[in-house]
Amino acid sequence: MTVPVGGAAQDAAGAASVRSRSAYLVSAVAGIATALVILGAVVALFFNPLWVGFEQGRTQVDAWTGWDTATIRSVTDPVVIEVFLGPGTFAQQANGARVFSAEESGHMADVRRVVLMFAGIVLVAVVLLVVTWWSRPRREAFWRGVGAGAYGLAVFLVAAGVFAFFLFDTAFEIFHRIFFAPGTYTFDPATSRLVQLFPEAFWMETTIALGIVAIAVSVVVAIVARRRRSAARGAPSEAA
Repeated sequence: MTVPVGGAAQDAAGAASVRSRSAYLVSAVAGIATALVILGAVVALFFNPLWVGFEQGRTQVDAWTGWDTATIRSVTDPVVIEVFLGPGTFAQQANGARVFSAEESGHMADVRRVVLMFAGIVLVAVVLLVVTWWSRPRREAFWRGVGAGAYGLAVFLVAAGVFAFFLFDTAFEIFHRIFFAPGTYTFDPATSRLVQLFPEAFWMETTIALGIVAIAVSVVVAIVARRRRSAARGAPSEAA
């Protein structure tokens, strides 16, 4: 049976279109997953007892609370761990008294829900990144997506950083309005232990440090992805 020339050309064009759509999908998924994984990894790097303790010392939390360093650590370390591991009641005590009011504990429970939701999204992104990487015939598309995702995240963080640098209070308010119900995250620094333990300077310096590291990591990932893409472009599996 003879296949018409026109039919063969159409079949070839259709196959090329499918390959193109498949490569685009791999790039898009890899790009989004890369940005999320980088952001998740950097957030984890900063939101742990080591960094929190260091930054609380820098922002003079002892002066805010009137507590010594040992007391601050005995309260804050369990709070940070509880955000990730639960139970989410935030009923810490210091000097025989409960540290947080009911409203503060409720806000921290909301924080925990947001953190766990973000962690779940990052975990899914890790799985998607592994799956798209495993697609060997689309390896060039994978690295193109990784590079685009890393570069896009770096550009976004630079723009967000400039905005937050000049309008930190506004950026902080916008963030809270997105993730928390109105009236559940405003406390008086004069009486709120939550604010005293995590003052504005703490969040400002942590945000700056996190942004700088995330941008640096994104740039490195983008450079590596560009080189790997160039190598994959000439690989036999990509040419097939």
